[in-house]
Amino acid sequence: MHEASVGVFVPYLHNLSSLLDRATAYAESKGIDPAVLLGMRLYPNMYDLRQQVAEAVRHAVVGCGLLAGRDPPGFAEAGFDLGELKSRVAAAIGFLESLPREAIDGAADREVIFRFRNGRERTFSGRTLLLSFSVPQFFFHVTTAYDILRHAGVELVKKDFLGPPRGEG
Repeated sequence: MHEASVGVFVPYLHNLSSLLDRATAYAESKGIDPAVLLGMRLYPNMYDLRQQVAEAVRHAVVGCGLLAGRDPPGFAEAGFDLGELKSRVAAAIGFLESLPREAIDGAADREVIFRFRNGRERTFSGRTLLLSFSVPQFFFHVTTAYDILRHAGVELVKKDFLGPPRGEG
């Protein structure tokens, strides 16, 4: 469970942070206000880049926090810039890396309750939360953030999304 959660989220959060670096460099090179990039979205009813990144972070920290039985860090809801967004990603990585492996590994069959922003709750087993909810949500938002940046003209390739090859060992 730890490898399928922290072991997946942390490398992709590092990749997401690198995408934000590329967005910053692109904005500077083109003389674009970075707030323009942060406000971009693929479709009017979708989250903008700022919220896509925030949601990816939220799903990683809340999911792993539930698995480990720990409260996730709180983050501001709005008004953050690219630097603050990178700090949020770094804080998420720090939180995830601080979680005890044993607690997460032992959570597969434990009942956990996910609270949605609207206050509704849904009960999952740890395994179901991770595999059918947290991981898909996380990757949806990371992929959409990547797609927004590509659409904005930031020169990215699949390797920027995937990061360096990882293997056993």
